[in-house]
Amino acid sequence: MEKIALITDSACDLEKETIEKYNIHVLPFRIIYKDKEYRDGIDISAQEVYESLAIETPTTSLPSMQDMEELYVKLENEGYTHVIAVTLSTGLSGIYNALKLVSEGHENIKTFVFDSKCISLGEGVLIQSCGEMIAEGKSYEEIVGELPRIRERTTLYFVVGTLEYLTKGGRIGKVAGTIAELLHIKPIISTDNQGIYYTHTKVRGRKQSLKKLIELGEEKLSQKKYKVFIKHGNCEEDAQMVRDALAIHPNVLSIFRGGNISPVSGVHSGPGLVGLVLVEEP
Repeated sequence: MEKIALITDSACDLEKETIEKYNIHVLPFRIIYKDKEYRDGIDISAQEVYESLAIETPTTSLPSMQDMEELYVKLENEGYTHVIAVTLSTGLSGIYNALKLVSEGHENIKTFVFDSKCISLGEGVLIQSCGEMIAEGKSYEEIVGELPRIRERTTLYFVVGTLEYLTKGGRIGKVAGTIAELLHIKPIISTDNQGIYYTHTKVRGRKQSLKKLIELGEEKLSQKKYKVFIKHGNCEEDAQMVRDALAIHPNVLSIFRGGNISPVSGVHSGPGLVGLVLVEEP
């Protein structure tokens, strides 16, 4: 009989209740300051990261290989026969390759590592869907086969308060980021087919960027029915405004507004992020 374990990383931005409900094992990224290293979401909160940014911008690193190895040993001891893992985009992180490498050392557990090609809840909804399918009695092979189709139906957009932190982290070019800041240009950012950030469109000013984010959501909803997910980075009121604007659309199947994104994501985006994820109904 199959016993399937679910693994993801702390950039998935799932709420604690969802993680516990579907028994999802979350590997924490590391947040590194000059004098101390923290496990993402365990030893440090998103709020603490935002409060410290004026003093020091930390660096980040992958979950440790030891964490991955210890998790696999634990799963073997608990009798798991299969693992489905969903990771942060390979275009943004090396966790996919690291986890795949560790899994190959545990032949007693059949593992499928899936590149979300996305971030935040764009990644999180994939592993949550796996949990839902396990609860429905779907088999390992059925779930593995469904994941690419869910990814194809998932769209992510986000805006940030400032491009400073994406520039510092090398996510966008320094020259482009600096010019955009000087001109008050606010890009609407998404991920492409390779899971790499790209500018979907550009507007000027914070108010216009939020308005455009809502318009993009409405454009999708005018064509199909979607489940809608919203997260933010220390800007609850803006996230709520986006949620309220979209919630009234008749093609919204459900809408969820969560809290802060993970601390590690906050390091790279800075305060002011509003993220919108839409999952098309099949």
